[in-house]
Amino acid sequence: MKLKIFAAVAIVEVIAVAADWTPVQWVAKPLLAPILIWYVGRWNRLTAALVFATLGDVALLIPGKVPFLAGMGFFLGAQLCFLTAFLRAARPKTIAFTAYAIVWLLVNALLWDRVGALRIPILIYSLALAAMAAAAVAVSRRTAVGGALFLVSDLMIGVGAAGIDLPAAGVLVMTTYAAALAAIVTGAVTTGHPVARPHDHHLGGDVRATRPG
Repeated sequence: MKLKIFAAVAIVEVIAVAADWTPVQWVAKPLLAPILIWYVGRWNRLTAALVFATLGDVALLIPGKVPFLAGMGFFLGAQLCFLTAFLRAARPKTIAFTAYAIVWLLVNALLWDRVGALRIPILIYSLALAAMAAAAVAVSRRTAVGGALFLVSDLMIGVGAAGIDLPAAGVLVMTTYAAALAAIVTGAVTTGHPVARPHDHHLGGDVRATRPG
């Protein structure tokens, strides 16, 4: 039920982006990560990452450079929470980190001359993003897909920041972002992986449960 609600809200958000319905975006987008927090049902690094994602989503709804940087900062927090959760729960795969390191180097090299003052923030954020995606590989196949989709989604934002217009960029960004969040979270939770176990306290129900109700 909770995932169906998430899917419905995600569809509304994508339609709102396509139609440029800003008020609807203000309602739908900030609900995406909180619905997944509700789905997980317990406090841990996974849900901490989703709190940061919520703050980032709100910040990025506001036009301007300062909100953009604030949003990047919040999502940096999200990536670091995901990363530490994945690293604590599963042994990293060297080949995954090597592959994503190559992608990180190539993308930053290609965009370096185009992003101007955003170079250093993008360099730092993209490093955390690539590391998160690499660490996700050790958690589950679905979480690995989610990490890759998150990177693709943010890559399209970076391409836009570099002044390169992609067809239907907004729709593609939101579609891949929503799919990334869903895949990362369900990939951890449905497998009962340690990354989804309680960390500090439970949000409701039995703390021994490995799946949400």
